[in-house]
Amino acid sequence: MNEILNPQNTELEEIVIGTLLIESKAITLVADKLRPEMFYNERNREIYAALQSMYRAGRDIDIITAKEELAQRGKLEEIGGPYTLASLSSRVASGAHLEYHVCILQQKYIRREMILGCHKLLVLSADESIDIDDTLMDAQALIDRLTKECGTRDHLRSMDQLMEDTVAQVEARVASNKDGITGLPTGFDDLNRVTAGWQPGELTVIAARPSVGKTAFALHLARAAATAGHHVMVYSLEMQGERLGDRWLLATTQVRADHLRRGLLTPEELDNIRMASTDLARLPIHVDDNPTVSMDYVRTSAKLQRSKGKCDCIIIDYLQLCDMKSDQHNRNREQEVAQASRKAKMLAKELNVPVLLLSQLNRNCEGHPDGRPGLSDLRESGAIEQDADLVLLLYRPALAGRATDRKSSYPSEGLGVVIIAKHRNGETGEVYFRHDKTMTKLEDYVPGLEWMMKNSAK
Repeated sequence: MNEILNPQNTELEEIVIGTLLIESKAITLVADKLRPEMFYNERNREIYAALQSMYRAGRDIDIITAKEELAQRGKLEEIGGPYTLASLSSRVASGAHLEYHVCILQQKYIRREMILGCHKLLVLSADESIDIDDTLMDAQALIDRLTKECGTRDHLRSMDQLMEDTVAQVEARVASNKDGITGLPTGFDDLNRVTAGWQPGELTVIAARPSVGKTAFALHLARAAATAGHHVMVYSLEMQGERLGDRWLLATTQVRADHLRRGLLTPEELDNIRMASTDLARLPIHVDDNPTVSMDYVRTSAKLQRSKGKCDCIIIDYLQLCDMKSDQHNRNREQEVAQASRKAKMLAKELNVPVLLLSQLNRNCEGHPDGRPGLSDLRESGAIEQDADLVLLLYRPALAGRATDRKSSYPSEGLGVVIIAKHRNGETGEVYFRHDKTMTKLEDYVPGLEWMMKNSAK
């Protein structure tokens, strides 16, 4: 019964330690795979901890040096003295099967941890004073931890393998590109040209000051990707789901925003709303408007949808509203934001999907010439810039009181600027879009005939 509840093999543990004592180079094969806590027997655990410490310090390992290390630690008599070390080493003829033996010990350890973790989950599941969402996150965390323990796959690749994998990706891009778009379409032709679409595994940060239109811009991106058949997950920490629904309806109808908000819709307008809602309902978009979302929550939720084939893109609105109470070891807000940003990047790589993370800009950009923001204006953490593969800064010159945009000389009315401030895998620059007065309808910017005639004469 004890073997079932505590899977272990003390004899095999002793053989592994004996091998490490008689073959000084053997520990290099197991040091990154085996940790002291993986030994069930306390004596074996103490001996291996000493050997691991010696290896990290660059010291040679044999019976004599191991004895000295254990003596310095005050553990020599506790493990049975020099006789124990001699006895362990005498049991081994060679280390031919060391890596296989270590694999067995790893599996025993994982089974013990799984049993312990499941017992804890049973207790939490029965405790009705604990939020079930927290228990589910604990269950996912257990699975993730054990999966990583099982993840003995070697990530080291030779150049031969790397080139084979790289060329395979190149060929896949050639086969799947649509008019030069190899990722998810952005909904803007110029932005597609620069980015080739949102790329799997990349983190894109979309930042702006309040009321510039981060959410409206993100909703346009979500609808464009979903219209192309991609499943989009939208985590809205700021706005209720129905308010996002209002914006999507306004983007696809000619209904006035104030009429919709005040309920002053004519029968014709109400029919338009119903027809638009029917079309929008077919889009593969899922919205989570839980206001207390953490990055761990997003990861758990997105992984579940990804396993069902229903997560091709993740949009989080927005970073600074993420619940970071789980990161209590961080000392200040900047470190918390940095960790959340890092988790967003890891999520993109883990699920191999584009993650679009909305973020606030600080007030400093309002003091810049014409209010145009820069990378240094990312709020609360430079880590956001470091983690992101792509940083887009949204700017509306009209809000800065300008009649025309300084760089393009386009009229500022209805003009939106996407400043591509960082692009790890491509060019930077600016692209433009047009928006209506309520910032609900967005489209590619085409200069008016009057502007074109005026500037062609110069």
